[in-house]
Amino acid sequence: MRPLAVVSAVLAAATVAATAASAAERLDGEAIRRAFEGNTVAGRYSGSNQPFSEHHHPDGRATGHNRHVPNRDACWTTTADAVCYYYGSPAIRRTYCFTVERSDRLYILRSRPSGAINGMATIEPGDPQGASDGPANWSCDGLISGGPAGTHVAGR
Repeated sequence: MRPLAVVSAVLAAATVAATAASAAERLDGEAIRRAFEGNTVAGRYSGSNQPFSEHHHPDGRATGHNRHVPNRDACWTTTADAVCYYYGSPAIRRTYCFTVERSDRLYILRSRPSGAINGMATIEPGDPQGASDGPANWSCDGLISGGPAGTHVAGR
């Protein structure tokens, strides 16, 4: 079996396992912060099976990539019950929020407010892929609601 087929089969099996109510524990924002901060969240998006890998810096930056596109302006923060990411300056900011469930070593990210599974990931301690090598080229302001007029932060 090809490696991509193996990953797809594992994700499909994980999706079935994750839907069982007793199989997954829903994390609150503080538990998400403790799990993600200083570590790398790496996995695949559901549907497209495209990879993501982001090192979550304590200062709010998220270095790494989404779908093989390097992050150049990604930031993360937690709310009471979710993790939110924003990309871009306030004038063009895009914001995405997810609830997080854990089943053993697997983390299930569900889009807010729909609850659809957006992706599945594992957490790697630290920054094993060197995503944060080099200078910090951006900073995060923590304002997930700072997008242009008419934008919507999921779940708010």
